[in-house]
Amino acid sequence: MSDPSLKLFVKVVRMIHLFHIKSLLIALVMLALPSAFGAERLRGTVSLDGSSTVYPVSEAVAEEFNAVQPRVRVTVGVSGTGGGFKKFLAGETDINDASRPIKPSEFEIAQSSGQEFIELPVAFDGLSVVVNRNNNWVDHLTVAELQKIWQPGSNVENWSDIRTGWPEEPIRLYGPGTDSGTFDYFTETINGESGASRPDYTANEDDNALVRGIIGDEFAMGYFGYAYYAANSERLKLVAIDGGDGPVSPTPETINNGSYSPLSRPIFIYVRKEALDRPEVRVFTDFYIDNAGWLALEVGYIPLPDIAYERAKERIANGDSGSSYIESHEKADNIPVSYTHLTLPTNREV
Repeated sequence: MSDPSLKLFVKVVRMIHLFHIKSLLIALVMLALPSAFGAERLRGTVSLDGSSTVYPVSEAVAEEFNAVQPRVRVTVGVSGTGGGFKKFLAGETDINDASRPIKPSEFEIAQSSGQEFIELPVAFDGLSVVVNRNNNWVDHLTVAELQKIWQPGSNVENWSDIRTGWPEEPIRLYGPGTDSGTFDYFTETINGESGASRPDYTANEDDNALVRGIIGDEFAMGYFGYAYYAANSERLKLVAIDGGDGPVSPTPETINNGSYSPLSRPIFIYVRKEALDRPEVRVFTDFYIDNAGWLALEVGYIPLPDIAYERAKERIANGDSGSSYIESHEKADNIPVSYTHLTLPTNREV
């Protein structure tokens, strides 16, 4: 190869996205080398359930994993974070997708039954408030206005009840069901108590159903994870939220730097420690963390800093069980939190 050709080749290689290089290398290694569990390709089943918000990431990971381990059957269900934890704590699944940390009541069930789990943050999300594309009166909402709309006992029936000059038309609300971690996070952050919400809205654990409802209703408003807005951005209108420092819309940049507040959050997977004794679950979990960053970005979420994934791998390798969000009200992987009011840093130094 001549020197100019070599230089061109090197330049092209450097332009390839880092995440995709990493994924390709992982795939090649898994295909070419005997695993720690033997030279044969793995067999078995890995079962995931839980959050519809985390589902796009887990589904993408499962598809990539199936390409290198086709004899392992990976199932990904959607029961909502709370519904998923019920199955997980009953020993029915290996991994729970969660758009919020485990609750103290769920943690107590795990402790009383002797179950251990490993808590792994996988990406950042910005919970998104959206309206119909033809809505030409809403450009932003304040946190106080969101509370006025969604609080228990709310008297808001028409758009004009929110602001003078808005249409005297009924506001039709769409949101996740009560088993959803997104519901828990939104109600806690906006209304001050997890689960505190007006009941007269169209609820569904399937975020795609919420998307379809809002698209088909000019006077609709709803909320769900950013990835579902990103996948339908040409058919929905995103509402900026004023958390006290002026209106900010969720974007990869504002979610990553923490300026989209207070609706930015980490999302998680929880892995049963006992399940990690099965080779297919252990290899899948390692694969998930190795690929979560670029796959989260691909489906519309924001990758964590590399050091967060490194610490997650250490937690798996060391068998570090439990929840930092329950056992400490200070930090989890240097993501400042309190369980009762989850917050994220503005510098994302994880």
